[in-house]
Amino acid sequence: MSEYKYKLPDVGEGVVEAEIVEWHIKAGDKVTEDQHILDVMTDKATVEIPCAVNGVVKSIVGEPGEVIPVGTEILIIDVDGEVPDDIDAAAEPETKGANPASSPASGGGVSEADGGGEAKPAPQAEAKPEPKPSTPSEPSGPTSPARGGGQVASRPSGDRPLASPAVRQRALEADIDLADVLGTGPACRITHTDLDDFIAAGGRFVSRAERVGASKARRTGKEDIKVIGLRRKIAENMAHAKRTIPHITYVDEIDLTALEDLRAHMNAKKSDDQTKLTIIPFLVMALTRSLPKFPQANAHFDTDGSLLTQHDGIHCGIAAATPNGLMVPVVKHAESLDIWEVAAEVKRLGDAAKAGKATKDELTGSTITITSLGAIGGIVTTPVINHPETAIIGVNKMQTLPRYDAEGRVVPRKIMNLSSSFDHRIVDGYEAALLVQEMKAYLENPATLFMD
Repeated sequence: MSEYKYKLPDVGEGVVEAEIVEWHIKAGDKVTEDQHILDVMTDKATVEIPCAVNGVVKSIVGEPGEVIPVGTEILIIDVDGEVPDDIDAAAEPETKGANPASSPASGGGVSEADGGGEAKPAPQAEAKPEPKPSTPSEPSGPTSPARGGGQVASRPSGDRPLASPAVRQRALEADIDLADVLGTGPACRITHTDLDDFIAAGGRFVSRAERVGASKARRTGKEDIKVIGLRRKIAENMAHAKRTIPHITYVDEIDLTALEDLRAHMNAKKSDDQTKLTIIPFLVMALTRSLPKFPQANAHFDTDGSLLTQHDGIHCGIAAATPNGLMVPVVKHAESLDIWEVAAEVKRLGDAAKAGKATKDELTGSTITITSLGAIGGIVTTPVINHPETAIIGVNKMQTLPRYDAEGRVVPRKIMNLSSSFDHRIVDGYEAALLVQEMKAYLENPATLFMD
C-alpha cells in the first residue's frame, strides 16, 4: 500500500488557479481511474477533474468556494502497490458547457430560447453552525421544527422544564404546570410566548404541528449560502459591467399587432421540420437589418486600450435562464440566416444551455445581446450590458392595450416595450434612439424584414 498525492492539474492554457465548486467523493470512498471526482471553475469554464489512479480516498483538501493554485495538493489516495513513476498526475480535465466569463449578460433576462433538457443546479455551500455543547441546565435532544423556522429541541421525558423565573412566576399565578407546556427556546426553554400560546389554547397541550401552523407571522429563521461557482462569476461580471460602463437606457413601445398576425400565419403554414417562430427570431432579423447603420452598437470596447472594435458579422447573444444560472448562447453570423434558420438555432442553443451541454464556442463571441423576460417581462427593465459589448436589447411582455387608430377610434393593439441599454461612452443617446426607432419600423411593418 502506498500513498498517491494528487495535485490540482493544469485546467487550461494560461489558468493559474481555480475555484472548488463541488467534491463528488469523500474520505473512505473507493475511486477508479478516470472517475469524475471534482468540479472546479476557472475564469473560462467549469471543469470536471478525473481521478488518476485506483484506490481509496484517504483525505481531501479544500472546501467549495475556495480558490486554489494549479499544482496544489488536493487529494491523498491509498493505492495498492507502488504508484508508477510515469503516472499522469495532471489527468486531462473535461470542460463543461458553461462559460461564466462570458455568459452572464443582462439584468436577469430570461430568453424565449429557454426550453428542453435538464441540468444539475450549481451547488451552493450551506453554512453549518457550530454545535452548541450541552450543559446541565440545557439538556440536548432530538430536534423538530420551531415556530420561527429554526430548530427546537425535544425535552427528554422526566426532565424539569426550563424557564426563566418570570415565566415560572406567571405559570404559578395562572396555576399552570410547566410540564404541560412545549418550550421552543434553546434546549426546550419555555418562553413567555409559549405560555401565551398555551393559555390561548385553553390551557391544553399545544402540539408542534399546531405551533408551526400558527407561527407564520413570527418566522425568524435565516440561512447563509456561500455564493460560489457560476453565480459568483455572474455577480463579478455584473458588478464589473455596472462599475465600468456608463449605461443609458432607452425605452419605447412597439405595436406588434401586424407582426403577431404574420407570426401566427407563418407558424400555421410551417413544415414539420421547421421550428415554431417566437418573437425572438423577428427581433434578431430586425437587428440584422438595423445594425449596419449603427456599427458602434455591434462592437466591443476595450477600456484599457481605448479601442473600439466594430464587427461586420452580427453574432447575437440570447440571454437564457438555466438551472446553472444566466448564460448567453450565441447565434453566430445571424445576418446570413433566414428567419427559420434563426429560430432553429435559437432553440438549439437554448436547449443546449439549459441542459448544460453548450460548448465554450457556443457561449462566447457575441457582439450584441438580446435579453427577454417573456410573459413576466413587466413594463420596463434596465438591462445590464454584456461587457465588452456596447448595447443590449431588452424585451418586455406583450399586452393588448387600447390605442387610437388613424381615424381617432380606440382599438385593441398588441403592445410591447423595448428597454435597451447602451454604453454611453460609445453610443450617444440620439444614436440609441435612432437604432431603436429603426428596429421599431421593421417590427411594426414586418413584411419589410423580408424585402431586399
